[in-house]
Parts: sequence; structure tokens; C-alpha cells
Amino acid sequence: QVRLVESGGGLVQPGGSLRLSCTTSEHTLDYYAVGWFRQAPGKEREAVSCISRDGDRTYYSGSAKGRFTISRDYGKATVHLQMNSLKPEDTAIYYCAAPAREDCTGGDYWGQGTQVTVSS
Repeated sequence: QVRLVESGGGLVQPGGSLRLSCTTSEHTLDYYAVGWFRQAPGKEREAVSCISRDGDRTYYSGSAKGRFTISRDYGKATVHLQMNSLKPEDTAIYYCAAPAREDCTGGDYWGQGTQVTVSS
């Protein structure tokens, strides 16, 4: 089984930035399309961004587009989510999943999540 691990969350003021990272315990993430998803308290999980295995194709939700950037570091078998211009409504637990579905609606393997809090 593959376990995904997220990191990089924290507390940031509105307008600030965070960079999330996703990797696997066995450094196998390079073999998978990867997605970032988030879930706020009392709300359903929603897709944020996905990237194909080779990095050629990406998806961003309407709220993420123009503010967030997904990328891959093949040397470290890691996928990053750079989040800029953060808003309070971005507050959620962020999860990565792999392999991500082509329509960025989920994945087979999930991490335990990293908390992102945007507040003054």
C-alpha cells in the first residue's frame, strides 16, 4: 500500500502565501497523477488542483485558478501546491491523493491532511 504525506500547512494572514508538499513514504509519487483536495468543517471535500503524471496537464478549480500553482519535483518525488493571495475561505484541511482521476474528482490513496488557516 502507498501512504501519502502532506506538509506545509499553517496559519497565515489574508493575502499571504503557503506552499504545500505531497510525497509518499516509498518515494513513488512520480508514477502517479496527483490531486490536491480540501475540506472545511461542515463542508464537503472539494477538488483544488490536479497534475498529470508527466506534469503536462493540470486542473485548477475556479477559486484556485490564478492564485494557486501545482508543480512536480521529480528528483524528490514530490508534488507542490503554491498558494498565493490566500483568503479566509481557503481555510481547510488539505489532502493529496494519487492516482488522481482524470476529471480531478478523487484518487485511490490519500494522506492524513495538513491544516491551512487563513485569518487575521
